[in-house]
Amino acid sequence: MLAVFHGCICGAGKDGRCGAALPDTTRSVPPLCAGIWKGADIFIPPPCIFPYGMSPCILVLNDQSICHDLKGHPESEQRMEQIRSILPGGRIGLKAPPVSMDDLLRVHMPEYLSRLEDLSGRCRPGGVAFLDSDTYVVSGSWDAARYAAGAAIAAAEEALSGRPAFAVVRPPGHHAGPVYGMGFCLLNNVAVAAAWSLTRVSQVAIIDWDVHHGNGTQAMFYDSDRVLYCSVHRSPFYPGTGRREETGSGAGEGCTVNVPLPAGSGSDAYLQVFQEEILPAVCSFDPDLILISAGQDPLADDPLGGMNLEPGDFGLLTELVCSGARKPPALVLEGGYGPSHGDAIMEILRVLDQWV
Repeated sequence: MLAVFHGCICGAGKDGRCGAALPDTTRSVPPLCAGIWKGADIFIPPPCIFPYGMSPCILVLNDQSICHDLKGHPESEQRMEQIRSILPGGRIGLKAPPVSMDDLLRVHMPEYLSRLEDLSGRCRPGGVAFLDSDTYVVSGSWDAARYAAGAAIAAAEEALSGRPAFAVVRPPGHHAGPVYGMGFCLLNNVAVAAAWSLTRVSQVAIIDWDVHHGNGTQAMFYDSDRVLYCSVHRSPFYPGTGRREETGSGAGEGCTVNVPLPAGSGSDAYLQVFQEEILPAVCSFDPDLILISAGQDPLADDPLGGMNLEPGDFGLLTELVCSGARKPPALVLEGGYGPSHGDAIMEILRVLDQWV
């Protein structure tokens, strides 16, 4: 079967050469395919075809998310209900087991995990506790978070086996750090999946397009040269991190790429960031796996985001990532609270389903 990749941003391999041979084929990839221009110096590549045998995108779901719910909170089960209502029937779905403690301990400290489990266990039915002013814990939160992190690992495993996957789960994770939860996040799902993947492969790239900077993810891998973390986010904005000057430390110097954008940024700004900064960094790093912290809160109708993207823009960003990577990504849901969030997810799935 042939997988259709919409454009090829860079054909660089681990030998550093653009146009390097694709895996299992003698064909070479030109550094850029002939394409069209849109707006101010924004290059939109046309389809390029690469030989990969893949199935449509796999959804990994977390039925336990309903156990982590606080009515009226932006990050409630209503988010998942809205997404489920728009997903078509008949799609391949997986239900993953909860994450193991060993997998959690690769990125979180034991004292934080014990505190989170204890806080959740002490909540009476209908009761609530708070890690901070934004981040709640109820009696089912510990189990819901463990299943969400397990789903992220399952998505990574699917991608490593050759099929794109999307862990459509909550609670989200990219603000959770080694010893803290914050910003609606309890366990760092994408970081857990990245650390699990590094027991099997050499290098992982994480692309974070959530409107907020993933401070927790960055902190976990800031001194590692095995994880490339790239974030495009609104700034100044919560949580106040993600400056361009934050580029990694020690062995990880240069493996963190932050691109802050002003409020109100739209499609042209995001396309330019991906074309000129994020995708070149990913191509140069040449990871074995790409994980995406997929927060769709830069949508124009998101009540918390303040950016100006439309649902179709997320399909285009997905196309660009796929073209640059030339391998299937694993996406993990982060934020997204507006009425068109489900439409944006459908646009992402539409692109990933073309890999057949």
